[in-house]
Parts: sequence; C-alpha cells; structure tokens
Amino acid sequence: MTTEPVARRSSARATLAISCVATLLVLINFTAPVSTVQTVRAALGSGVSGQTWILGSISVGLAACLMMAGTLADDFGRKRIFVIGGLVLVLATVVCAVAPTTLVFVLGRIAQGGASAALLASSLGLLGHVFPPGPERAHATGLWGAMVGGGIALGPVLSALISKATDWRATYWAIAAIAALVVVWGKASLGESRSAHRRRFDFPGVITLGLGVSLLVAGLTEGRGGWTQPHVIVFLAVALVLLATFVWVEKRAVDPMLDLALFRRPAFVASVVGALVTGIGVIGLMTYVPTAAQSMLGLSPLQSAVLLAIWSGLSFVAAPQARRLAGRVVDRHQAAAGLALCGVGEIALAGISENSSWWRFVPGLVLAGLGSGVINAALAGLAVRSVPPHRVAVGSAANNAARYLGSSLGVALVAAILAFVPRDQGTAAHAVSTGMSYAAVIAGALTIAGAILVVLCRERVPAEGAAEVRKGEDLNTMPGPREPARRV
Repeated sequence: MTTEPVARRSSARATLAISCVATLLVLINFTAPVSTVQTVRAALGSGVSGQTWILGSISVGLAACLMMAGTLADDFGRKRIFVIGGLVLVLATVVCAVAPTTLVFVLGRIAQGGASAALLASSLGLLGHVFPPGPERAHATGLWGAMVGGGIALGPVLSALISKATDWRATYWAIAAIAALVVVWGKASLGESRSAHRRRFDFPGVITLGLGVSLLVAGLTEGRGGWTQPHVIVFLAVALVLLATFVWVEKRAVDPMLDLALFRRPAFVASVVGALVTGIGVIGLMTYVPTAAQSMLGLSPLQSAVLLAIWSGLSFVAAPQARRLAGRVVDRHQAAAGLALCGVGEIALAGISENSSWWRFVPGLVLAGLGSGVINAALAGLAVRSVPPHRVAVGSAANNAARYLGSSLGVALVAAILAFVPRDQGTAAHAVSTGMSYAAVIAGALTIAGAILVVLCRERVPAEGAAEVRKGEDLNTMPGPREPARRV
C-alpha cells in the first residue's frame, strides 16, 4: 500500500535534484565570462564591441527562446525539452571551447542561451507538475531559486580559478562535460509530463517575439557604444515594430503562445513585473560591481569575483530559508519585501570612492543578497501558481524572460548613466566612483518603485480562500467565489 507514495516521493526528489543542478549549471555558465572577459578578449583578438558581445550574447538566446521553450515544454513534453536543451548546451559549449574567433564564440554563446532557456523553462515546469501547491512546492521552488544565486556566485569565481590554473577554454570543457552528465541523468530519472490541452504551434508568435526580443537585446548591447549609431536605431525600431506585431498576432491567434489574458491575473503581472525589475534594478547594477571594484580599488578579477559573491552567495543561502515565510507571508509580499531590501542595499553602495576600503561594499551587498534570495524563491513560486496548472512551463518562461530582458535593459541603463558622467573629474577612478554612485541611487529607486508595484497587484479571492493564499495555494485550482471577495 505504501509502494506508490514512496515511489512518487522518490521521483519528486530526483526531479528536484536534476532541476536544481541544471539551473545551477545554467547560471554558472551565464556568469562565467564576467571575471575572464579580458583574457577571452585578448585570446580572440576582440575589439571593444567584441568584448560587449562576449558578455551579452547569451542574453540574446535566452530572451528570444524562453517563451517558445515554455510553450514547447507544456505541449510536447517537459522532459523532452529538458533533454534537448541539455544536448544543445553540450554542443554549444564545445563550440565556445574551441572558438578561434570572436564571431564563433559569440554564436556559441547565443546557442547556449537558447539551450539555457529550454532548461530553465522546463525545469521549473517539471517542479510545478510534480509538487502540489503548498509547503512542498514552496520548499522546491525555494531551492530552485537558490540555485540562481548559487550559479551567479560560483560562475565568476570558478571561471577565474580555472583560467588561472590552466586556460579559459577549460571552463567551457568542464561545463560541457557536466551538461552531458545532466542529460544522461535527466533521461534516466525524469518522468514525462505535458499539458492535456495540446495546442497548435503558434509559428507567427514565435517568429515575431523571437526576432523582436533578439533585436531589442542586440540594440541594447550595441547601444553601449553609442545610442545614435544608425544600426542601433534600426535594431531598436524594428524590434518595437515586431513586438507590437506580436501583440496584434497573439490577440487574434486561436492558440496563442502567450495568452494575453494572463495579464488580467494580478499574480502573473506581479511575477513578470518583479522579474523585470529584478533584472533592470538589481542584476544590471550588480553586473557592474566587479568592474567598478577593479577600476576604483585595483582589485584583481578573482578578488572582484569573490566580492560579488557576497551578494550572490547570500542570495543562495537566503532563498531556501524563504520557505519558512510560507503560511505567514503571501509570496507576492515576499517578492515586494525582497525588492525593497535590494533597493536599500543598492543605495548603500552610493558614495564609494577610490579612497574607500573594499569593506565599504559589504553592507550594501549583504542587504541586496538577502533581498535577492527572498525574491528568487518568491518569484519562482509565484510564476508557477500564477498560471493554469497545464501551463506551468509558460509561467516559468515568462518570468525568466522578463528577468533576462530586464538584465539587458539594466546593463544598458548603467552604461548610459556612466556615459553621462563628466570626464573632467580628475582620475578615471574618480569618474567611475561618481558613475557608480549615480547608478546605485537610480537602480535602488527603481527597485523600490518595483516593490510598490508588486504590492499593488492585489489578488481578488473569496473571503474563505484568503488563508489558503497565505499558505501559497494555487488560485487557479480553487473553486470560484461564492461569497463577497476581498483583496489580499
């Protein structure tokens, strides 16, 4: 009589372990070039524009493919898309490892982004299917969110250590080998799941959204070298036209890739807004911290990576602990509190100068790290419960797409702020200090504003259902309201 529950628990644990390892690997790979970009640039003979693409190219693949990956996972099988994504990651990472030129490396990173999109969307979708709403799902999504912070923390440090010990290419060989093991593990241990309501493939939606987001990220990436460049203007203009066309197409599609009716769900809006603000206000600024620390304080790439790990490492530690808030604090309020804490931490980074000690970074990074951990856990759970149960991978995809598109916007925002800093302020380090302060205050203010927006996305639920929402239950599986509703 106990065989089936035991087997189900074993399967759930295996799904959680595989999903967490895959997410950790994706984020390690995502941040690997942060500490070694100068080494890679020198080895490939890259110019300034090439350096920008070494760092930003993976975001193109991620942002362009996440929604498509989520739709395919729900309709054609979450395990199937997970395995395919893992195989593509192996091949794309090998391309990066052997790349003879900047172009080949960048193409490999874009392909890595597409593969990472498949892994992220399907892994969180698998968790949403295996774990029912409640404490177990809160624990699972909290651990998944912790892997985001853990990967961001480990990526730059491991990459710097491996590069120092051997060669920068060894990092990518190691990632390819681990990805291959994850594919074998997933193929053997994951159970297949898909929506019972399979829909037709939305080809027009995939094309307009994929190209639109790709050109938008490309325009933001190239814009760091000057926003008035003709090709940058063309990229951004065409991107806006394509994205507007995507909305028009989805409104008229019988089976849209992204059902725009989801934006009438406050929980879904809160999930997307929270992820977008996290990308713009938090990731955008934190991406610049290692460069600022090197320029102002003369830290080495490895030292600056360790400094950044204060933020990302605390995020890793805090995310699993956020499950203790389940049943006490609504996940939407958790996300808002995390954003507010990040905003305060970012503002605390203002005023650091070339005469400061590296310790001056610590208070702000600690606050932002704790806040990021709460955000990662809360948004992962919110993304899953904010959509119908048969569309959990789409919810995950929308959340992650907003995060990585936001990170591209955030990096572009920081670059724009730095470009406006007068260069007649003495040393280059002083100019970096001034730019860092401006960026920290603006990013902090945006993040706090995002927290307010998330709080305002109040959900209308039956009076007797409010307690269930506080426990993290899925509104989409609750019975319809029969008594006067109230806001929570």
